[in-house]
Amino acid sequence: MRDIAVALVVFGLLPFVLKRPFWGILLLAWLGYMNPHRLCYGFMLSFPVVYVVALTTMIGMLVSKEAKRIVWSREMTVLVLLVVWMGLTTTQAMYSAEAWVQYQKVLKIQLLTMMTLVMLTSREKVHAFVWVIVLSLGFYGTKGGIFTIAKGGEQRVWGPEGTFIGGNNELALALVMTIPLMRYLQLHSKRRLVRLGLGAAMFLSAVSAIGSQSRGALLALSVMGLLFWLKGRRKLLIGVLTIAAAAVILALMPDAWYERMATIETYQDDASAQGRINAWWTAWNLAKDRFMGGGFEVFKGPTFRIYAPNPEDVHDVHSIYFEMMGEHGFLGLALFLGLLWLAWLKCSTVIKMGRKDPSKAWAGDLAAMIQVSLAGFMVGGAFLGLAYFDYPYHLIALVVVTHALARGDPKSAGAPAPAAPPRPAPQRPAAASLPAPRLARGPK
Repeated sequence: MRDIAVALVVFGLLPFVLKRPFWGILLLAWLGYMNPHRLCYGFMLSFPVVYVVALTTMIGMLVSKEAKRIVWSREMTVLVLLVVWMGLTTTQAMYSAEAWVQYQKVLKIQLLTMMTLVMLTSREKVHAFVWVIVLSLGFYGTKGGIFTIAKGGEQRVWGPEGTFIGGNNELALALVMTIPLMRYLQLHSKRRLVRLGLGAAMFLSAVSAIGSQSRGALLALSVMGLLFWLKGRRKLLIGVLTIAAAAVILALMPDAWYERMATIETYQDDASAQGRINAWWTAWNLAKDRFMGGGFEVFKGPTFRIYAPNPEDVHDVHSIYFEMMGEHGFLGLALFLGLLWLAWLKCSTVIKMGRKDPSKAWAGDLAAMIQVSLAGFMVGGAFLGLAYFDYPYHLIALVVVTHALARGDPKSAGAPAPAAPPRPAPQRPAAASLPAPRLARGPK
């Protein structure tokens, strides 16, 4: 039944995507974040559904008359440079075959990011795109939160297998990044029932992130909570609710959870933490020795035997920063950090615009919450290898478009061009110049 339901939704929408390619962008976001096809057991599990929808969307973008404009900015320039640099490092990769496969995946992700950028041409479309992300990941947050409460926190929460968020750590980070977007929608939802539902989803997503037993997610959630409070409108109310929610969540967790979280301070005695540090040193030594790094998929046994302090402890790098450093060298890391920094500055600019002009308050709120999401990614990503996850790149595209919309730039934002001034109405002759009308004369 799941396969049939997902197939009906996807293939039923394809004809409409040709006419409204923005529907394809929303459909791709749903497939990319919720991964409904990965929850199936039959033919949809292995069907190239994303490829079919992406191809249909591209055709629709070429043939439809729907508004589409690309917003070019310094962030997009740095992103293109980063992707090009990844291609150059792939030509010199230590494991060429695996590297080219991974580079093709990265190119597909960035192509979809650019397609999203082209089609986000209005506030309404930005709002709809955020809703799709929130509903897709909120599904796992709500489900995982209920599961954690029901099991008393004894079992970990996992994502759909074979996806970016399949692991407990990866899912937790994605949920941490989604909670601020839920808050944005809550601020701009008129219906009280919707606001209450989003509040419940925020709480359950936090419970789910904690229930994943991810130490990185705990740190990211702590930093996100602080920024959430700093950027919130009602600081007293938000502070009280955040502390109350944290107290309830921590009360649900078993002793095993506290023992695992305590290893953050005693990392030197934790084998997993020591393995990550060994991998980080491997990335550092590799980048110093090879200007272009080792290329994609470089963290393998032979690499560790050359560059690792402990050659026998082969471990995944588990860090967006050391992943970039080891695979693409110091220049690749610099481009990656520069992209995040520029996106952060762009958020700050939009926040200021929203404070000065009440009509742009929505843009300021969205930029503030994107900034909180990026902070969660940068903190949690220090302990996870998610440098190529499409989520942060979508957030960057969102803030770039939001900035263009807030500026009211019709060429960049895809808004309709200003109408030509109306032509003056033709002047009627003065009354004195008109001939006097003849009056009918009756019989004498």
